Amino acid sequence: MPDRDANVKPEETADTVELPDLAAQLAAVTEERDRLAAEKSELHDRLLRRQAEFENFRKRTERDRGEFFQFAAMESVRELLPVLDDFERALKVETVDTHYAKGVELIYQRLLESLKKLGLEPVEAAGATFDVNLHHAVDRVPTKGVEEDTVLEELQRGYNYKGRLLRPAMVRVAVKP
Repeated sequence: MPDRDANVKPEETADTVELPDLAAQLAAVTEERDRLAAEKSELHDRLLRRQAEFENFRKRTERDRGEFFQFAAMESVRELLPVLDDFERALKVETVDTHYAKGVELIYQRLLESLKKLGLEPVEAAGATFDVNLHHAVDRVPTKGVEEDTVLEELQRGYNYKGRLLRPAMVRVAVKP
């Protein structure tokens, strides 16, 4: 059998492989590794950003949905305010039938309590200092003995709904003569 090592040329042995080729290959592999690591880092960063954007979108959608339902309920409550006003006017009328008056008062109280459970809150006006954010002045009455900008009389009750003004109170306000 012929000797295999005899056919090998001296340039092809491992001892004679040129070092610049090996160094160039190593540099190319290192450069490829660094490029892939940078690309991986960029993709990971983009993934984290997209996850954060999605989480923010989900939270914003939930908040908007809650506000929509709250606004829808607020409009329903606003539609019932004239009914409350009518009950209040009916309660101010004198009647000889006390049972009838008591029934109207009970219905009014039940309706008001139900609306309060939903978030309706009356705005206190009589005797308070006039506040343009809560009151709507329909009359300014020159008055002595009362501090200026004091609410003298509440003509129509105002209401807040879950902390937001639903309807301002219509009031008469004291001014100096």
